Amino acid sequence: MKYIHAAKFFLHNTTENEGYLEITDDGFFGNYLPLNQKIQGEIIDYGKNWIAPGLMDTHIHGIGGHDVMDNDAAGLEAMSMALLQCGVTSWLPTTITGSKEQLADICTTIATQQKQVSGAKIAGINFEGPFFTAEHKGAQNPKYFLDPDVAVFEEWQAAANGLLRQITIAPERSGAVAFTQAVSSTGVVVALGHSSATFAQAKACVEAGAKTFTHAYNGMSPLNHREPGMVGAALSLQGIDAELICDGHHVNPYAAKILIDAKTPEHTVLVTDCMSAGLMPDGDYMLGELPVVVANGTARLKDSTHNLAGSILRLNEAIKNLVNWNLVTPAQAIQMASATPAKSTNLAQEYGAILPGRAADFIVLDEQMNLQATYIDGQERYSVGE
Repeated sequence: MKYIHAAKFFLHNTTENEGYLEITDDGFFGNYLPLNQKIQGEIIDYGKNWIAPGLMDTHIHGIGGHDVMDNDAAGLEAMSMALLQCGVTSWLPTTITGSKEQLADICTTIATQQKQVSGAKIAGINFEGPFFTAEHKGAQNPKYFLDPDVAVFEEWQAAANGLLRQITIAPERSGAVAFTQAVSSTGVVVALGHSSATFAQAKACVEAGAKTFTHAYNGMSPLNHREPGMVGAALSLQGIDAELICDGHHVNPYAAKILIDAKTPEHTVLVTDCMSAGLMPDGDYMLGELPVVVANGTARLKDSTHNLAGSILRLNEAIKNLVNWNLVTPAQAIQMASATPAKSTNLAQEYGAILPGRAADFIVLDEQMNLQATYIDGQERYSVGE
């Protein structure tokens, strides 16, 4: 047994000041112990730093020069290692639109490699598309857009060996409600996005089982006082989660505040939507088949639309941004990047919290919310000093 000493611990249901966190020899969390407890064993002292659960990025396309759409086992390994620099200990490799066959092949590759990656753990697969609307295509290729099809989804899920955890659809596509009902009943999260849907169309899918709005505000019909649209549905429908990209470019901080105030941190999922240029220098990149230019903190399509094409955001930066914008407390920001994404993808029994018996995946932050170290299974795998 070893013990982590630090100034603050963000536990599952409470925040504790100075004490010790047990880490078993086989890499699991033990108990939190107060400072006056007598300790016998190795003590790893983080002084004034804070201990938080490892972050979970449930919507990420790439990082470190690699893209999920590359369909490359070595790329998955490289991404899993790069994510340790972002405080991410679990993630859902996220596709963009592609052919049915290409997406099936990617599912097979990820399923084969899931237990092989040595960095951040692959917790499932997230499909962003292809059941979208051209008007809000964003950085997606409309030539692959289809109406929701349960049989096609089942082919993908078979190729993924059951790893497919979330799929985004546009509620106005033909068959969206029936698809939502069928897929949600299997435990897979149906999310809503890249859509021109009316409020009524979005609400119909929510009543059929959809439980998340994909990158709220972006790629969806806006709020109007007579037609609330997708944004109005995301803000007003209770008990439904909403993703939020907090890089300061996708969503104005005051718009982020409106969403968080409406949803609460329990239902606001911080995501990066990061593409391959994450952790890389500015320049030309690809997002799937589409050329992208990265400059001035954004990734944008090279075409005439100059649409935002994912981000280069790190999840540890997102939690720091929210605190620096004075929108939430550190505990709430951490919740929105750990417990809430785990809950939103029906994976809360395994990820997103410091609890006895769980794999000891955690991060060390300083008092300014800067990442200091990342641990997987009780072992330090990244440190800013290295």
